Amino acid sequence: MFEKLFILVKNNAGRAIIDNPVIPAKFHDAVINDASSSIIEVLKSQVENGLLKDLVKYFQFSGIYNNPLISSAVNKFANKLNNFYNVEPKAALATAKALIPPVMQELIHQSKSQHDTDFALSTLLSKLNGNNVSMNTLLNHMTLAS
Repeated sequence: MFEKLFILVKNNAGRAIIDNPVIPAKFHDAVINDASSSIIEVLKSQVENGLLKDLVKYFQFSGIYNNPLISSAVNKFANKLNNFYNVEPKAALATAKALIPPVMQELIHQSKSQHDTDFALSTLLSKLNGNNVSMNTLLNHMTLAS
């Protein structure tokens, strides 16, 4: 699943990373990896902090563009660009805003696909919690309660 997220980010990286003059070509793969890890870290923190219901809502109502999850992932990625690649803060934020929201929207779209079970919400949540617990029962209960 995490490899597929990397590919999803890479497929959306054109304008934001590949064609971006502030990110040298030698760092493209590392930056794409950091974008992927920023998304994973934000989603994982939702699970770890007991905000599973909010995470499920995010995936159920994909029209939420101003969601705090997106803002958190954008800021986390922008900080990595600034701290690890010396991209100035304004450019780092613009780069993060150009990449993270479309990737997260595509992630939501793919989570609803019957053909791509790697991004199914139950699979995603199970991977985020380290495959410690099957999330199907909890997810079904939460969906019914919504």
